Amino acid sequence: MSSQPNVTDLKPYSMKELAEMYDVCGKTFKRWLVPFGEEVGERHGRYYNINQVKVIFDKLGLPGKVIH
Repeated sequence: MSSQPNVTDLKPYSMKELAEMYDVCGKTFKRWLVPFGEEVGERHGRYYNINQVKVIFDKLGLPGKVIH
């Protein structure tokens, strides 16, 4: 096992990608975002932009799983 902490790239992510990173289904992840909807804002297209991803990581914490 590596002693390095998980590092998550800060880039635009889709709802599905974020849900996979947090190891939950899309429906659960969407529910988690409800209390922070105003701060996160609406997606424009398929992806959350970098600023929205920063807010999500700030509110929910960094995901324990990283997609490579």
